[in-house]
Amino acid sequence: MRVYVTDLIPGDQTQREIFNSNGVHVLQKGTILRLEEISKLLQHSIDYIDIEPRDILLSVDPSSETPESLSKVKPHFDQAIDGIASVFTEAIKTGKFNEEVVHDSFQPVVGSLMEQKDVVSLLLLFNGKDDYTYKHSMQVGMLSYYLATWMGYGSKESYEIGKAGYLHDIGKSRIPEEIINKPDKLTTEEFEVIKRHTSYGYEIIRESIDDEQTALVALQHHERDDASGYPHRLPEEKIHPYAHIAAVADVYSAMTTNRAYQSKQQLLHVLRELYSLSFGKLNAKPTHAFIQHMLPNFIGKKVVLTSGESGTIVMNNHSDFFRPLVQTPLGFIDLSKERESAIQEILI
Repeated sequence: MRVYVTDLIPGDQTQREIFNSNGVHVLQKGTILRLEEISKLLQHSIDYIDIEPRDILLSVDPSSETPESLSKVKPHFDQAIDGIASVFTEAIKTGKFNEEVVHDSFQPVVGSLMEQKDVVSLLLLFNGKDDYTYKHSMQVGMLSYYLATWMGYGSKESYEIGKAGYLHDIGKSRIPEEIINKPDKLTTEEFEVIKRHTSYGYEIIRESIDDEQTALVALQHHERDDASGYPHRLPEEKIHPYAHIAAVADVYSAMTTNRAYQSKQQLLHVLRELYSLSFGKLNAKPTHAFIQHMLPNFIGKKVVLTSGESGTIVMNNHSDFFRPLVQTPLGFIDLSKERESAIQEILI
C-alpha cells in the first residue's frame, strides 16, 4: 500500500526498508510508525512510502497516553506549593523563614524531576488563577533547576539554583495583598511598591539563612543585561549567573501562567518572546539553552489551532522554530507557511 507521507497515521507499519534520495537508511522494514518516525521521514524529504494494509493493523498513537510519571509528580508539586505558602506566611509574621521547611518542600520535587524529562507536560499541570504567587514560585524553582542542569551545572549546584528560584519572590510577602492580587493593571505608584519585593527578598533571605547567592537571586532577578532592570539597573557583568537563570525562568513562568490581571500566553509563543528578549534584556546563554531544550518537548503535543482545528505537533520547522508542522485529521498544516493560522492552545 503506497501512501504519501503527509497521509500517514501513527500505527502504520513500513512494508520495506526506507532510504532517502542520497541512499541514507532512514527506517527499517516493519517499523511501527509513531509521530517521531513520521517527522523523521519529513525531515529526509521522503514523499511516498509503502506500508502494510491498514485493515490488519491496530492504529495506536503512543504519544496520546499520558505518562504515568506525571501522576507521581503532581503530589510533590502540591506539597511544594503548600510549602512555599507556609514559608510566605512565616515571613509575614516573623520577617524570616525556617530553611528546613524549604528543603522539605523542594527536595521531593527535584527528586521527581530527575525522572521526568517532558517539561511542557509538567507546565501544563499548572492551571487556574488561584494562588498565582505560590504556583509561580514552584514553577520558577522547577525551571531554574532544569535550566541549570541543561547548562552543565552539577546536581548539587543545580539544586541550589532551583532553590533560589523557589525563593525568588519571597519579598512579596511584604507587599500589600490588595496590590499583589489586584485584578486590574497596576498603577505607576503600585508598580513602584511591587518593585520593592526584590530588596525585601534579599533582606528576608539574609535574615533566615547564610546564603548570599540565594539572596542575590531574589535581589537581581529583575535586572536586565542592558541595565534597564531594577532595583539597581545593573549591567550584565554585575548580575549573578544564578540570577540570569532565574530571570529566564521567571519571565517564562509569568507569561505562561494565569494571574489576576493577565491571561496566560501560549507556551510556544512565549519561547519566541524569550528569543527576542535575549538580545539585550535576558542573558543570551541561559535563554538560548532554555529554548533549545524546550522545543523538542512540543513534539507529539496535541493542539487547538485558531481555525478551530485540532491536531498534533509532529515537527519543528528549521526556518521558524516557533511555528511547527501540525498533523490534523485532514492532513498536515505547516504553520511556517500558513501564517493566517496559529496554535491557540496546547493540551496535556
